[in-house]
Amino acid sequence: MCLSIPSKVVKIDKESSIATVDTMGVQREASLALIGDEELQVGDFVLLHIGFVMKKIDEQEALESLEIYRDIIDRMNEDDKRMAILGEDSL
Repeated sequence: MCLSIPSKVVKIDKESSIATVDTMGVQREASLALIGDEELQVGDFVLLHIGFVMKKIDEQEALESLEIYRDIIDRMNEDDKRMAILGEDSL
């Protein structure tokens, strides 16, 4: 099962259609190719899935989801935590 992770937009490069997003303290680049015509601004929350911004979401919804993710991650061992936050290529 795959999950979309709420992430905060910290930078937008409109020329390359790439956003830099912060996911639980980890910054990464994400493609805006699938977002359509929805206008994004720095500070917006989005759902991130496999390197693509899927859609803009409400800040309250994002913060509630991130709290649930934190609770789940707190119960994991260290290797699983790293993989969940940074991705499998980080091991």
